[in-house]
Amino acid sequence: MRKILSQIKQYKKDTILTPVYAMLEVIMEVLLPYIMAKIIDLGIEKGDMKAVRLYGALMVAAALVSLFAGIMSGVHGARASTGFACNLREEIYRRIQTFSFGNIDKFSTAGLVTRMTTDVTNIQNSFQMCIRIAVRAPFMLISSMVMSFVVSPRMSSMFMVALLVLGVALGLVVRFAMKTFSEAFHKYDELNASVQENVSAIRVVKAYVREDYEKQKFRKASGNLYNMFVKAESIVALNNPIMMLVSYSAIIAISWLGAHMIVGGTLTTGELTSLFSYIFRAFISLMMLSFIFVMISMSTASIKRISEVLDEKPELADKPNAVREMKDGSIDFEGVDFAYFKGENKDVLHNIDLHIKSGETIGIIGSTGSGKTSLVNLISRLYDVTKGCVKVGGVDVRDYDMEFLRDNVSVVLQKNVLFSGSILDNLRWGDPNATEEECIEACRAACADEFIERMPDKYNTHIERGGANVSGGQKQRLCIARALMKRPKVLILDDSTSAVDTATDAKIKQAFAEKIPGTTKLIIAQRISSVEKADRILVLEDGRITGIGTHEELLKNNETYADIYNSQVGGGGDFDRPENAEGKAVSVGKEGV
Repeated sequence: MRKILSQIKQYKKDTILTPVYAMLEVIMEVLLPYIMAKIIDLGIEKGDMKAVRLYGALMVAAALVSLFAGIMSGVHGARASTGFACNLREEIYRRIQTFSFGNIDKFSTAGLVTRMTTDVTNIQNSFQMCIRIAVRAPFMLISSMVMSFVVSPRMSSMFMVALLVLGVALGLVVRFAMKTFSEAFHKYDELNASVQENVSAIRVVKAYVREDYEKQKFRKASGNLYNMFVKAESIVALNNPIMMLVSYSAIIAISWLGAHMIVGGTLTTGELTSLFSYIFRAFISLMMLSFIFVMISMSTASIKRISEVLDEKPELADKPNAVREMKDGSIDFEGVDFAYFKGENKDVLHNIDLHIKSGETIGIIGSTGSGKTSLVNLISRLYDVTKGCVKVGGVDVRDYDMEFLRDNVSVVLQKNVLFSGSILDNLRWGDPNATEEECIEACRAACADEFIERMPDKYNTHIERGGANVSGGQKQRLCIARALMKRPKVLILDDSTSAVDTATDAKIKQAFAEKIPGTTKLIIAQRISSVEKADRILVLEDGRITGIGTHEELLKNNETYADIYNSQVGGGGDFDRPENAEGKAVSVGKEGV
């Protein structure tokens, strides 16, 4: 809770002034019935117009002060609550940016979105109610009770009994409503997950004509949320009739007793009028308090969910005096074991010993789930090893400053992501200060210039969110160009040319050899043609290295590699590879790497 409240920051003044003005507003409002009683008793009933004018002026002044205080309380309350929510969202977002992949794996994307939207809004509303209504309501309740006892202690005792009855009844309503609201907010994640999944995969949904299924899934999630809120709101709806029943019963009783006291001369008409006013104010304040408790219960679940993010400690952190110098792109794996979940003895990499010289091109082949992506993720320290160490440039990756390391180890991930903006905007993710000429040069190396030049706006062409208006192969080439903008010492391509034809793939490898000869290149691929001309090829099976060597060496000595080669090439070759007269696929040549 302390971490969340610390986000008030520059809005402390507004947070303090809001309840101050709210209390001033209440004081003026409480004085109004008392002044009205004086107008009736000392002015109207005695025919004293001077008293009517005097107390009338006081009443107008009190009303104006109350109006001013109410406006200022609302303005400062809105500024404090919206500013607090803004700071809280920024802090959550900043915190998420520090997470490693291991931290992010603990939260669903829909869950994080819900925390930054719905949960923060709940806390914002509760915060505003706490600094304004939560001050105003109890202060109004206490003030009304005090003033009623000042007017008539005997009548106020009946008033107190009604308040106790109403308090118990509203307390029971709040208790049941709080539980239901807490359950309801967990349904938001399911709803957001359904929306996000459907929108991001809309092409697949339409391709398989699954619109009706997705609608039904969304309807179910939406229906669950609807049912929970209807149940909660139905309980809260009892507040008003209960208050009306108790308050009108109290008014009838007080009217009957008050009439007898007026006849007996122990109570004036003005005092009875002011008592009615205080009773209504006290009852309304009590009902407002019940709503505050409901809001607080709703926000309590949101506070817990947001605290989970704020309390999450990044699994990876820089050491003091972290290294910010890298001599070359050599890579060494020394006795490396790795598991995504520590302590479960489910290693995805086992006893990896691998030494790669700076400037080498290494191909990595293996079946799905063999650990290829896990292996390269350790190089840029997206995860930490469970055992052993990974060195880049002769230094353990855990000793580097992470930003520096990732600037020098450029990764084109398996899932290519482009952001909304121009092509140049996306390329400058690699280097914010790059000139247009440098961007064009990187695109030539990635063979992206071929399709960019055909676009109407060329490098200023707008890219839709997620790269929706470019093909898979075009997206891959733009991502490769973006990675090249970093001028890295190590370049990792995680199955990043799977959507381009073999001829373009060969051109990209040839450009790498010419443009970045000193950069160490690791190429994960599913097809032999993408790695067969690499300096060495690594074969992974079940998280273990089962073979390493050149294409020719592995064909002779590694059964797994030979099987993959024969299934891909021996069966007729890739669809776009040239074939000789005998129908066998022809290699693209050494210069293709």
